[in-house]
Amino acid sequence: CPTSCPPTPQAAFAHLALAFRCDTFTLQQRVQVEKRARDAAEENIQEELGQCRAALERLGPSCTDAGCREMLQQLQRSLTVLAATIERATSAAEKLGAVHQEARMSRAAEVMVQHVENLKRHHMREHAELEEMKRLIQQNSRNRQLAETQDDAEPRLRPHPLMRTFQQVT
Repeated sequence: CPTSCPPTPQAAFAHLALAFRCDTFTLQQRVQVEKRARDAAEENIQEELGQCRAALERLGPSCTDAGCREMLQQLQRSLTVLAATIERATSAAEKLGAVHQEARMSRAAEVMVQHVENLKRHHMREHAELEEMKRLIQQNSRNRQLAETQDDAEPRLRPHPLMRTFQQVT
């Protein structure tokens, strides 16, 4: 089948199992890298906010005008709001990342469940066929025993067609 065909549940299961193994192998390292990147970004933001606050503090003494002082206070409030907004955005980004990961895992779990269901159905079919073969073998065995105990003049019972196929295979 060309690459445009969707993978079978078995192939998807094998692919996911390999991906989980690979992900597990590197997970701790990737978590540490991402934590360091997040911490560095947060530190850079806090440093920038700190520099803005320091610049506003340095401007404070040079502002003698009431309008200028009001403008500085407004800028300080805006920096406070900005800092809180950055924290909320960071938290929302982490939650969004977790939800994205949950969606990926949900799809992976669905593929795995589908594969397990396919295996169960296959097992049930195989089990039913096995039980039918056992029944036919027992029936054929009883028929042979009955034929052996009866007079040779009587016509023998013919085995089931599936049993003839089974006997030819063995």
